[in-house]
Amino acid sequence: MGARAGGGISELNPLAEVRQARMAGIVWEEGFARVTDLADRFGVSAVTVRADLSALEARARVRRVRGGAVPSSGLLGERPFESSQLEAPEQKSSIGARAAGAIAAGDTVILDVGTTTTAIARALVLRTELRDVTVVTNGLNIALELERAAPRISVVVTGGTLRPLQHSLVNPLGTVLLERLHAAVAFVGCNGVDPEVGITNVNLPEAEVKRAMLLAARRRVIVADGSKIGEVELAKVCDLEEVSLLITDPTADPEVLTEIAAAGCQVEVAG
Repeated sequence: MGARAGGGISELNPLAEVRQARMAGIVWEEGFARVTDLADRFGVSAVTVRADLSALEARARVRRVRGGAVPSSGLLGERPFESSQLEAPEQKSSIGARAAGAIAAGDTVILDVGTTTTAIARALVLRTELRDVTVVTNGLNIALELERAAPRISVVVTGGTLRPLQHSLVNPLGTVLLERLHAAVAFVGCNGVDPEVGITNVNLPEAEVKRAMLLAARRRVIVADGSKIGEVELAKVCDLEEVSLLITDPTADPEVLTEIAAAGCQVEVAG
């Protein structure tokens, strides 16, 4: 009861939330993290670390083991949000700025869950001249990022079932609202963009929501850093010809980008 209560209290503290997010990233990156090592890194007591790890385990972010924690099992190669956001931050920031720059006052925008789309949300917050923008998202962290821009930007959360690993909302009930929308543009992330296979993702429930987002928008934009270009993952989202635009960065393989453009998808390289 004590550890569980401690985890619950820490979740109400923004500093504890940041610490827990970083702990989850360390556990994923290193495969195993000791309680004593985490206490030294963060300058907190072992009791606090154990409470943080218990809170993370309750959200399926890590698995407690003797002396520390390891990544949660059964992730099918999917990485937690906190771990993924440490990769290619400059590239994602450039992509985010390019995407946010295309949004105009009065637009209704669908914003997918993910680290690159989170960069779009952060860039939108910085566009203080924008007014009357509505963002529909299935990412709880994205909704919180955009809360800082209220009332310039109105935020609508799709609803659905929570996936703690990515702070995302999926089916059941994850696509009900999307099926009734006609947005100006959808920005959707992915784990793979291949000239032949198309857009793919590592997670089946999120792939289903991504497709619904694309179908709900007049302009369909895929945002993916260079590491995703040329990759193929488990779940098919859509074909390239169903996409209006791909925004990536200079680290993407130029030959693959040429093939993607030849397949009928416009390509923009940010940065």
